[in-house]
Amino acid sequence: MTSTLDGTAEPATGAGQLGSNRPIPSVGRNEMGVISIDDRVVAKLAARAVVEIPDAGGAAPRILGRSLDGVLGARDTSLDSLPKTSADVDGSLVVLELQISVRWPASVPDTAAQVRRHVASRISELTGLRVGEIQIEVSDLVTHLAPPPRVH
Repeated sequence: MTSTLDGTAEPATGAGQLGSNRPIPSVGRNEMGVISIDDRVVAKLAARAVVEIPDAGGAAPRILGRSLDGVLGARDTSLDSLPKTSADVDGSLVVLELQISVRWPASVPDTAAQVRRHVASRISELTGLRVGEIQIEVSDLVTHLAPPPRVH
């Protein structure tokens, strides 16, 4: 049993407990106040989670459907670069939009599904937020990867 601030007792559950006596605060309103996580923080966490998948990564920006890959000052398509992401946090629910590239010849639907599962899991694990929807746009296929640097 755990006791609340008003002195009433609640049964202890394994979920939401830190150690044996201290509950983990949840996102949103609780007895101690309000805990909120900024949209930009969640978007950055989602971007980092995407590059944890071997066949997914960031895509070069596009204007009028054309890649700016190789244009001075524009980032390149790379499986190591962070993808463009946005998040909309509403209380304890988050909606994510991801713009990624996929390594060719990996299956785009399989890679997108793997990214969706992994990002949802990592966001829930790291923030306590519930992921309601993840929209994924695959804007590039990576057909050429730079060779690893040679050691001289």
